[in-house]
Amino acid sequence: MKKRVILLSLVAAMATGFTVTSCSSDDDFGVTTKQTGVLTLNFTGENITEYTNLEVEIMEINTKTIIKETLKKENAHTFEVAYGSYRITVNGVVIASNEEVRAAGTGQTDITSAVKNLTIPLFVKKFHEDFIIEEVFFTGVKTSDNKNYNSSRYFKITNNTNKILFADQLIIGQSEFLTTDDKNPTPYNKNLSFPVKGVMVLPGSGNQYPVQPGDFIVIADNAINHKQNTSTAYDLHNADFEFPSTNPALGQVDNPSVPNAEVIYTQMTFNMFFLHNRGFESYVIARFPTGENKDSFLQKFKYDYSYQNSAGSITSKSVYSIPNSWIIDAENNSVPTKFIHTLTAPGIDSGWASVGATDNDANRYGKSIRRKAAGTMTNGKNLYMDTNNSTNDFTKDAVPSLKDGIQH
Repeated sequence: MKKRVILLSLVAAMATGFTVTSCSSDDDFGVTTKQTGVLTLNFTGENITEYTNLEVEIMEINTKTIIKETLKKENAHTFEVAYGSYRITVNGVVIASNEEVRAAGTGQTDITSAVKNLTIPLFVKKFHEDFIIEEVFFTGVKTSDNKNYNSSRYFKITNNTNKILFADQLIIGQSEFLTTDDKNPTPYNKNLSFPVKGVMVLPGSGNQYPVQPGDFIVIADNAINHKQNTSTAYDLHNADFEFPSTNPALGQVDNPSVPNAEVIYTQMTFNMFFLHNRGFESYVIARFPTGENKDSFLQKFKYDYSYQNSAGSITSKSVYSIPNSWIIDAENNSVPTKFIHTLTAPGIDSGWASVGATDNDANRYGKSIRRKAAGTMTNGKNLYMDTNNSTNDFTKDAVPSLKDGIQH
């Protein structure tokens, strides 16, 4: 059988937990009994004939209690779970159209009654013979006197194919929403598009910036030798592209020898593209399809939504959204104690990576998320894991690959 990868989309778990107080006698008055329910997961999917091996994880959102189960050749399974708010993730292998494919998915559901049934749709993983996100360094560093240094962040994007790729007009998108907060916006469908708060586009007319198989490009927040400012930062002077801001408070200086990425949309002042230093957002790389460009994107792909704010009134916003069909790779980030949901369709990325264990973890500085190597290409370069599941594909709390400078 031909092998490739597929993604399950799961519809998973969420609810409010409560207890029942027993008062049948004086002896047990005041004793609380936790209620439990039965959750049955049913798996379906177009052309899927066998659910060979599925790893199911069910996490109660409030207590972080986790149930794990390996299912072999089952298209349905029943779990006993306490009342509560649950998130479900699935990773594994199925047979679809006579092919063995990997599978993954996420979702959520409420358990507030004795019996709950969920039918989980399966979505085919999207394959792109294109760039992947190899590394994101978003935490920044602390200076030698323990102050925040708000530059030297970067994206490292790699050609994980056996052919030459061109970085010209590559799109980098930053999520409008956070993985640690669910505003329940209306309308919202992550299976169709990726709402953004910032969009950068690399320069080039089509074939100006070739990248060899296994090689990478670096898009740096100010392409300078940051070690000249603080010994704890990195030398990024020979990055391939940079995204400097005009914010005078950051003291950034444009490197004339490094081409600038163009920030075509941002919600920040000073034309900034600024990464969340606790890693609560998600990133995508994408390409304009034939007939589209930055101008048509800004004309045609507005995203208007509303949500109920903490005061109980309705907030309306108008941003932009990148169609999923444009996206060639994506990566979600969060931290274990704050994670609520992924911001991408399961067919794009069904997992998430992290730096730090808790919100505002002081140990996160000077660490990144890096994609795991799965082997070696014929030219000796790394071949990286790409299962469209960042939980599996990335190493958390990693030593940044550019700590000692950019070396190809």
